[in-house]
Amino acid sequence: MAGHSKWKNIRLRKGKQDAIRGKLFTKLAREIIVAAKMGGGDPDGNARLRLAIERAKESSVPRENIERAIAKGSGGGEGTNYEEILYEGTGPGGIAVLVDVYSDNRNRTVGELRHAFTKHGGALGENGSQSWQFKACGQIVVNRGDADEETLTLAALDAGADDVQTDEEVYTIYTPVASLHACNDALKAQGITTHEVGLTRVPTNLASPDDSDFPKIIRLIEALDDLDDVRETFVNVEIPEEMFAEA
Repeated sequence: MAGHSKWKNIRLRKGKQDAIRGKLFTKLAREIIVAAKMGGGDPDGNARLRLAIERAKESSVPRENIERAIAKGSGGGEGTNYEEILYEGTGPGGIAVLVDVYSDNRNRTVGELRHAFTKHGGALGENGSQSWQFKACGQIVVNRGDADEETLTLAALDAGADDVQTDEEVYTIYTPVASLHACNDALKAQGITTHEVGLTRVPTNLASPDDSDFPKIIRLIEALDDLDDVRETFVNVEIPEEMFAEA
């Protein structure tokens, strides 16, 4: 969702920094474990692990936490076996919701997701019920103060990006899934600092819920993001910034 990064930033300003940081550390550790399990524990030969480590460092995850997560994922330590799963559902106003999770217990995860959806005016759906309304792609965020727009756009497109979007604070670069790592490496080679590098799901079919639905949508997103198993939540609606104050 194009507004999801904005949602995260606004939520951080709502005074829940300590609780959010603890959950973020847990989620980033799971991301490292899964990346190491899939591609090995050497970040030089595992681009996904390298990006997961960079995201963890960017969020001030302690080094020992990162090293422990790598060991768990690569078989060098006792750990939980996480699966990467996509769940789909409907939210207030009929919006589409996708939830990426890292789960070690599908029954627990489904139960928690179903409860969150039901409590906040939505419903968990079947596989394939909503994912057709989204496009999987790579995403790279660059702070506006870190690069000139024209220079960044040309560099990103030359490196294989599909599109560069701007707002008051950041540039958001979208790439084909297969080009994400190469594009990020090319930008960094030119001295451009990148953030929030990873896979995302961009809606191709935007919903138009009533204004009265937005506070409910925000509460649903918050409830889902609060679950330890949830990596990321995506919706096919743009949430007006003023609606966050009402949630």
